[in-house]
Amino acid sequence: MRYPLRWLAASLLSLSVLSCAKQENLPAPTLTAVTAADVSSAGFPEGFDTGTKTAYTTGSVALGSGSWTLNDALLGNTTADPKTGAQSARIRNVGSLTMNFNATTGAGVVTVQHAVYGTDASSQWELWVSQNSGSSYTKVGSTITSSSSALSTASFTVNLSGTIRLQIRKISGGTNRINIDNVTMEQYGSGTTTPPPTTEGKKFLFDASHGELAGNADWVLDVDGGLTPRYPSPAQSGITSTTPETYWTGAVSAWGVALVKLGHSVEQLPTGTAISYGNASNPQDLSNYSVFVVDEPNIVFTAAEKTAILQFVQNGGGLFMISDHDISDRNNDGWDSPDIWNDLMKNNSVKANPFGFSVNLDNIVENSTNALASTTNPIMNGSQGRVSQLSFHNGATMTLSPTANSTVQGLVWRTSATQGNSLAMAASSTFGTGRVVIVGDSSPADDGTGSPGNTVYDGWNENVSHARLHLNASLWLAKLQ
Repeated sequence: MRYPLRWLAASLLSLSVLSCAKQENLPAPTLTAVTAADVSSAGFPEGFDTGTKTAYTTGSVALGSGSWTLNDALLGNTTADPKTGAQSARIRNVGSLTMNFNATTGAGVVTVQHAVYGTDASSQWELWVSQNSGSSYTKVGSTITSSSSALSTASFTVNLSGTIRLQIRKISGGTNRINIDNVTMEQYGSGTTTPPPTTEGKKFLFDASHGELAGNADWVLDVDGGLTPRYPSPAQSGITSTTPETYWTGAVSAWGVALVKLGHSVEQLPTGTAISYGNASNPQDLSNYSVFVVDEPNIVFTAAEKTAILQFVQNGGGLFMISDHDISDRNNDGWDSPDIWNDLMKNNSVKANPFGFSVNLDNIVENSTNALASTTNPIMNGSQGRVSQLSFHNGATMTLSPTANSTVQGLVWRTSATQGNSLAMAASSTFGTGRVVIVGDSSPADDGTGSPGNTVYDGWNENVSHARLHLNASLWLAKLQ
């Protein structure tokens, strides 16, 4: 065990300060109102079940949401038309579906279900958006390939205010046809949680074995009788779209409940359990999961655990790292989370500085809107919405090193910083075939409810960006966006 000189100096502080909740000595944060329920644009979702159009010739048809022009497209109701209701839109050649009316409340996330018609081969299509009543259009998101006769869902983050019109364009030409059904559009700024473009569930493992309950911390999904069970209780099979985060008792339960609502599963690695990778006899070996989440560890990783974590990422796993501020040793063992993360990256048997960043020994209290303004970055502008700010209530920043890992990317920086390699509040990188995200403070993931006797604060709902950041990052780490 090593005791840094800065820790020895800090030992003069009272133990109550060292183990307190981070915001105890701060004014209560000002909360921004967040819409709790999904808010769809008027008339949506559009299921194409009303109206009649049996020919491909261009024409307008009155649908549930309003009038649409179907160009080289019709409303199909045969057994070969994939659909969830009575009919869906079928497009051939380079046809299109175009709204003839404006959605006046803007657009957040748009989802579209799609499939190939009958036994046709694959086709490509795109979503285009107009902000000037159809005078011109701009492509949104990626080109989508439809290759299955079963409906699947594509998701597009539009995030535009004002008047919006949608247009779906088939771009691959030829005689192969596609079907479009169930177009949803959330209002701009509604703060909703929209499923990612996949129905494949991923497994997320939240660490509870490295002091995440030390002192006044509560960085776990669920605590039952003082223990952190593998499976949170009640069973996650009981979670519905309206289940509150208080379903489980842990300060990151909101995060876990949200992932389950998106179709994924979550587990905890209980106290006293070691981290392994490639150990077939361990039912919670990292090889059994897509993403490993470690929120503010307070017990140092062993040499074997460091190797396991790095090999997990190197071979395709996702690692979500959350740090805390300098001198945040909650169990008084000489290690706090900045030390622990830096030790993982510096002193291991796999590679020095594998992720291309290090945690600074600082203590930041700040709300920053100095965020990466990318429309294509899946973490900052993913299926869960646009990330525009990050609030730290005693957190640490990161220094990025592109020479160590050229993929490292800052996501949010301190207000005073340039968007470079210094003072990043959140960052991402890849290593091998895996992915890594780090946030320098545990407050943004804190949902304000935890074990009896612990004082925690609601950072998850402090602004809409906190939930969006953590969920977008989770889905990116799981290779879903």
